[in-house]
Amino acid sequence: MHRKKIIIVILAFIALCCVFEFNHLLTLENAKIYQAQLSEYINNNFLLASVLFFVLYTVSTALSIPGSIILTLLGAALFGFWWSLLLVSFASSIGATIAFLFSRYLLRDWVQRRFSGKLQAINLGIKKDGTLYLLTLRLIPIFPFFIINLLMGLTPMSAKKYYLFSQLGMLPTTIVFLNTGTQLADINSLSGLLSPSVLMSLVVLGLLPLISKFIINGIKQNKVYQG
Repeated sequence: MHRKKIIIVILAFIALCCVFEFNHLLTLENAKIYQAQLSEYINNNFLLASVLFFVLYTVSTALSIPGSIILTLLGAALFGFWWSLLLVSFASSIGATIAFLFSRYLLRDWVQRRFSGKLQAINLGIKKDGTLYLLTLRLIPIFPFFIINLLMGLTPMSAKKYYLFSQLGMLPTTIVFLNTGTQLADINSLSGLLSPSVLMSLVVLGLLPLISKFIINGIKQNKVYQG
């Protein structure tokens, strides 16, 4: 137990250093500057730049460092829609799963004390709907993503299922923001992301798990009726 506490302190220190060192850099204004400065470098070192971006995104997600939206926009502006979709989709899912594992094996006691009320709601949702509940949380973010990562680590869900359904659930929203990020130079504020078309896309995406659940329930009832 003593060793576990030492590891937690070290990880917390690293996270704090990353937050205070990089958080102020992840702004919309800086993202535009980075885009202009890095474009030529990426053209000459595409593979290396892709790996570095992938690692940065994974680490920032695993440590819950604010600025994922900015990184997503920047990735689309630097690498184009399809390549950034590959990078961001896998990096965000892997980072979320790492945070999930941190919670399960290193931060369990702290998470239980800090988020006990929300944990009850998560457990009830998982008990009732299983992995469909995780899919719903990813498409309709009732809780911030970093809280979902921490709380899900204390549920019986396996890491494999968590990764797969996180990747599936976060993919539609990732697509929406990456599509917006391809026009980073024209965005003057984060409020500009919330245009009517983007908001409508998010609403439609949010309804997907509810529609899926309705269809699944209909199929189950039909089988019971026929049986």
